[in-house]
Amino acid sequence: YCSTFQIYLDEREKLRMSLLLNKYSNQIIEQQFNNVLLKFNIDQPLTIINYDKCRQNVLDSPYKERIVIDYDKVMFIHFTYCSSMKTFPFQFHTLWSKYFGESPINEVTPVLGTRNVQNLQRRLTKIG
Repeated sequence: YCSTFQIYLDEREKLRMSLLLNKYSNQIIEQQFNNVLLKFNIDQPLTIINYDKCRQNVLDSPYKERIVIDYDKVMFIHFTYCSSMKTFPFQFHTLWSKYFGESPINEVTPVLGTRNVQNLQRRLTKIG
């Protein structure tokens, strides 16, 4: 979280401009900004008056410890989701089993994940 309200505003506008240039609607951008704030129980607009208190609440929030991943045993495969890719995970695992079932690589677990164009959560939490 940014150290001052002005830095927060500057970073927020840089991010907004970036998203607008990438054809995200202002409505989606605002909704995602608000979702991040609500995650920390901030349900009022940030102002110069309440910024420091809200910032401290965010900093004091508990966070989940990251799970250690053994990258020798797990492989992450990301694809951009669209409706035509609905059956892709099933097809992928079927082909994986067919071609690698008896192979040493089968000891590696493939984990499929989608990158959804509408998901800005990761980007918004890195402001400042």
